[in-house]
Amino acid sequence: MTLDEKYQNLKDFLVPLQSAAVAFSGGVDSSFLLAVASNVLGATNVLAVTVSSCFVTNKEQQTAQAFCLAHSLNQVVCNFDVLKIRGIQNNPPNRCYLCKKALFTKIAAIAHANNLKAVLEGSNFDDESDYRPGLQAVRELGVKSPLLQAKLTKADIRELSHRLGLITWKRPAMACLASRLAYNEPITPERLQMVEKAEEKLISLGFTQVRVRLHGLSPGIIARIELLPRELNKLTEAPLRQEITNYLKDLGFAYVTLDLQGYRTGSMNEPLPA
Repeated sequence: MTLDEKYQNLKDFLVPLQSAAVAFSGGVDSSFLLAVASNVLGATNVLAVTVSSCFVTNKEQQTAQAFCLAHSLNQVVCNFDVLKIRGIQNNPPNRCYLCKKALFTKIAAIAHANNLKAVLEGSNFDDESDYRPGLQAVRELGVKSPLLQAKLTKADIRELSHRLGLITWKRPAMACLASRLAYNEPITPERLQMVEKAEEKLISLGFTQVRVRLHGLSPGIIARIELLPRELNKLTEAPLRQEITNYLKDLGFAYVTLDLQGYRTGSMNEPLPA
C-alpha cells in the first residue's frame, strides 16, 4: 500500500465520525492526527484534550498549547492526578493499562459533555510490534486509533506531517516520564523530576533524542542514558562527560552510565517475558 493510499484510508476512516475529542500530547503522532481530523471534520467539530499530570513534562504541555494556538484549534487541559490510580505507584508491568483506562475514561466524559461522538488517540502501526498494554484499555473503552487503523508508521506520519507543513514532523519522539522508571520500582514525583531534569540538561547540551532511564533505589540510583548512536561519542568527551556526570549526581543519581545500544523505544520492556 502506498503512502497516499494510507493517507486516504485515514481520511475515509475519519469522515463518518462527524466529531471527536483527540487525546493530544503535542507529539508527532497526536499532532498529525489532530490536524487531519480538524481538516476532515472541521475545526469546530474537534476538541484537543491535553493531559496535565506528573507523567508529562511542563515543556510538552506548553508545546501542545502552542500548537493549538498556532492552528486555531480548540483545546482543553485535563488535570489528572495519575498517582491516585490504585496500584500505579508500584509501577507494575501493566502500568500503562491502568493509566490509559483511567485517563480515557476521563477523556470520554469530556467528549460526552461536549457532544462529541468519538474519542481518538494517536497510536501508530509501529506500536503493534512493542509491548503496549495501554492499547488493551483503548480497545476496551471503544477509543479509536485511526493512525493504527490506516497502517501508518512513524516514518509515514513524519513524511505526511512534512507535506502538511506541520512543525512537528521532525520533533523527537516523546513518551510519558513513567516509561523511564524500571518496572516494580516505585513511582514518585521526586523520581520523575530527576528524570525530567536530567533529560532537559542533555537536550540543552545539544543531544537530540534522549532517554534517561532510572534503575534502583536510593542511595544507589542508576541513570542509564540512551542517545542516538551517532551522538554516543560526543558524550564520552572528557569535559562534557564530567559536566553531565556532576549534574546528574547533584540530582540524586549515584551512578551515571551510557547505554551502548543507544536510544530505542520500549527498552524497559526488554527484560519482560516474551
